[in-house]
Amino acid sequence: MTITADNKKRVVIPWARPGDVFDCVRQDEDHISLARFQPPPPLKKRSRAEVRRALKHSKLTFDMTWSELRSMTREP
Repeated sequence: MTITADNKKRVVIPWARPGDVFDCVRQDEDHISLARFQPPPPLKKRSRAEVRRALKHSKLTFDMTWSELRSMTREP
């Protein structure tokens, strides 16, 4: 298979899918190695209870209530 670069130095890889990420290594003047990165698995969406539990047990603490914070951050 022959692949030709266009005027903007772009090359189309026929079996590549949109969003694929490749590692390109130039081995020497005439050889290039491409390796496709495996995408990370999708993150599992947390439930409302899990989010609240994580916030409750987080190391970040606030010494004010939500209403106090809201009044400080909103314009009158």
